[in-house]
Amino acid sequence: MTAMIEVGAIRIPESELVERFVRSAGPGGQNVNKVATAVELRFDIASSPSLPEPVRERLLTRRDRRVTGDGVLVLSAQRFRTQDRNRQDARERLAHFIESGLHAPKKRVATKPTRGSKERRLAGKRERSTIKQGRTGRDWD
Repeated sequence: MTAMIEVGAIRIPESELVERFVRSAGPGGQNVNKVATAVELRFDIASSPSLPEPVRERLLTRRDRRVTGDGVLVLSAQRFRTQDRNRQDARERLAHFIESGLHAPKKRVATKPTRGSKERRLAGKRERSTIKQGRTGRDWD
């Protein structure tokens, strides 16, 4: 049995994920220099057979710097000291990212400003105008 990442009704098999273990950046002394604990997880959104088409479209149209031009999501996890925990963290973040694409955004209903709000805005503009006009010194004699 292969492990799967489950997000709602979507199941992503392990075979669609590419993991690479690299050395972590930041503090940690000799341990950081010797052990490759950071995880770089890659998931090809554009050609994944597990994702329904509407979800794929929503994920690819998001303006996210983690998604490459080819439609590959690259997650880097190096928060924890162990490889296993970083791996788990990257998978949780992948699941969260996919979950964000499950919900279709509501269509915006165009509305007009009310008459009262227009009047309040114009009254505020008139007030500012009179304050500024009062600052100009015309009687220099």
